[in-house]
Amino acid sequence: MSSQKNSLLQERMAKLEIREEDLIEKFILGSGSGGQKINKTSSCVYLKHLPSGIEVKCQRNRSREMNRYLARRELCERLEERLFKEKSSKQMAIEKIRRQKRRRSKKAKEKMLGEKRKQGEKKILRSRPSQD
Repeated sequence: MSSQKNSLLQERMAKLEIREEDLIEKFILGSGSGGQKINKTSSCVYLKHLPSGIEVKCQRNRSREMNRYLARRELCERLEERLFKEKSSKQMAIEKIRRQKRRRSKKAKEKMLGEKRKQGEKKILRSRPSQD
C-alpha cells in the first residue's frame, strides 16, 4: 500500500467527516478458495461506521492491510452515495441490467411484436420486384 494512496484516502475520509474513533473494525475469518491458509488467518475486514450505521465487509485480497484500505474506500463511496444522492457507476450498471432483464407486460410485448411484424412486411414489399 503506497503512502500516497493512504494519504488520499485519509483526506477523503476527513472531507466526509469519518473519524477512526467512529469506526468499529474487526478482522474475521474469510470464506472461499484459499484452502488451509484462508481457514487459519483473519484477513477479512469488517467495518462499521457508527454515526451512519453503514457496514462494509471486504475480502478481495489475501493481504489484511490491502483489505483494510479497500474497506475504508468502499465505506467512503457508500457514504458519498448516501450524502449526495448520487448513484455510483456500479449501482447504475446493476440497475441497467435489471431493466434489460425485466419482463415486458403482455400489452407492451404485443405492441412491440406488432411493430416488428409491420417492419418485416415493409421489407418484404421492398425486396419484391415491382410488376409495372
